[in-house]
Amino acid sequence: MDFGFDEEQASLAASVRTVIEGRYPTTWVRRMIDDPRGYSDDFWADAARLGWLGLLVEERLGGIGRGPLELVAVQQELGRGVVPGPYLSSAVLATTALQRFGSEEQKGRWLPGLASGDAIATVAFQEVGATWDEQGVRLPASRRADGGFRLAGEKRFVLDAHAANVIVVPARTDEGVTLFLVETSIPGVSVRRMDTIDPTRRQCEVRLDGIDLGAEDVLGEIGRGWPSLQVVADVGRVALCAEMVGGAERALEMSTEYARVREQFGRPIGSFQAIQHKCADMLVRLEGARSMTLAAATSLVHGDVDAASDASIAKSWCGEAYRMVTTEGIQIHGGLGFTWELDMHLFYKRAKSSEMLLGDARFHRSRVADRILGES
Repeated sequence: MDFGFDEEQASLAASVRTVIEGRYPTTWVRRMIDDPRGYSDDFWADAARLGWLGLLVEERLGGIGRGPLELVAVQQELGRGVVPGPYLSSAVLATTALQRFGSEEQKGRWLPGLASGDAIATVAFQEVGATWDEQGVRLPASRRADGGFRLAGEKRFVLDAHAANVIVVPARTDEGVTLFLVETSIPGVSVRRMDTIDPTRRQCEVRLDGIDLGAEDVLGEIGRGWPSLQVVADVGRVALCAEMVGGAERALEMSTEYARVREQFGRPIGSFQAIQHKCADMLVRLEGARSMTLAAATSLVHGDVDAASDASIAKSWCGEAYRMVTTEGIQIHGGLGFTWELDMHLFYKRAKSSEMLLGDARFHRSRVADRILGES
């Protein structure tokens, strides 16, 4: 089976790279680190105009109706530039949740705005304890006499909640985990930015102080939120893997470029066997990550029964591969590699945060093992 891009997908990736390298280089990324929102209006407007935000939105709702492989093409190039902003949270995670499980009314209300960039959304997966399993969803949603719900509790590490208009919030009802659409403008919702290792990716704490929601705010079926949330997370995992592939690819390029020009003992350090072995190991990890990401995306396209396992396998490998490639990249650059003057530390920090995001390698290996043994 061919896991590569077709001509249209390759053209899409090339166009994204042209825009990022021409308009949003790492000098812009560094400026955005100090920006309160973490991204700029011009970037978000370009992402909307070029169709990136509506990639997964069906055409009748203002999107372009593409799938996982096109998503991989875009995310890979965004990863090459360590591009900040709520693309993963809004255009991937929240859009997938609404597109796959929203009612017609919910889709009509939110998806056109998400595709046009007029609205931003995110998904609040984690709580205190930061686990990725079903037991980690503890936030209570108590049913009111009028058929609505009251939510009270806290979510943590919520991507880009500071910029979101609406948040998909998993909560626990009597029937089980249920997904709710929570608008950030309603009284009782407060958002606080959290300090994390990666300054290019905003994560927030969201507090819900006894907010009241109606039955129309339920996303999908009551009590069936956990399987739905896993579908959303798996699409996000494949997208995140693509981002990590792009970042690792650029980190390897920077390392080999430096090894060709940096001289020690009268010759380029790239001529030393130790450096050559590092670069070779980095390439092996990168190509493995690329293949697994494309295979997982292809599984999503075809709706394979093993799609969830493929997403976990890819996430487990890619997280470790990206960290390894950036760590070796810093070693090749020597002490200079982690200084502010070079970009390598931006990729390393993104690698460390991405390795944990949407589940670390231990979680995903356990998930794969459970599926193999028939326990899930």
